Amino acid sequence: MNSKPTHKSRPMVDLLVSIVIPSLILMKLSSEAFLGATGALIAALAFPISWGIFELIKYKKFNFIALLGLISVLLTGGIGLLELDNKWLAIKEAAIPALIGIAVLASTFTPYPLIKTLLFNPDVMDVEKIQKRLADHNCTATFEKRLLKATYMVAGSFVFSATMNYILAKWLVTSPAGTEEFNQQLGQMTLYSYPMIALPSMIMLLGVFYYLWRSINGLTGLKLEEVMITKK
Repeated sequence: MNSKPTHKSRPMVDLLVSIVIPSLILMKLSSEAFLGATGALIAALAFPISWGIFELIKYKKFNFIALLGLISVLLTGGIGLLELDNKWLAIKEAAIPALIGIAVLASTFTPYPLIKTLLFNPDVMDVEKIQKRLADHNCTATFEKRLLKATYMVAGSFVFSATMNYILAKWLVTSPAGTEEFNQQLGQMTLYSYPMIALPSMIMLLGVFYYLWRSINGLTGLKLEEVMITKK
């Protein structure tokens, strides 16, 4: 019997396929001497789209954030190919992280808040052990309040991303869509978005994880190695 392939995180491959290669294509191959504005845009978008579809088909695992990323790429392509006004690119860049932030907040009204999916889940922590210790110390309600606070922090990180995405798009992409200059500026924006937006957002999420861990440690007395899941 065939077992389902296990998804392994490959951040360097993701970075190369989704950011570096598309950016280089847009910046270097958009002139009429190479692919042209439309051809370069289609070629650049083909990499993240193909990679996203490949991951979905191979691992058959729905990922809400990854799906939004794929939609974002398709919208970028639509704006470029249909030669829409640049304001729609800035709005799109802000809308994707804003939607994630809203989803994080909205999830607090459901039985499955996203903070538990992202950080406090059985794949990352020994949730059962933590919950038992919290119950023993009569701290379950206190911890739930801190989880809610961590949720607000995560939502705040996406608000930061939305704001920075909008500013970066308005600042860098000023040429009309469908032109070589538009493609080059789009490539620059994609390349700059990683150090200027993705890394700070990642640091903010690590800060939320640290806050969550300090809460667990303070309320249960458990050490980090006692609660983290280590896969053999």
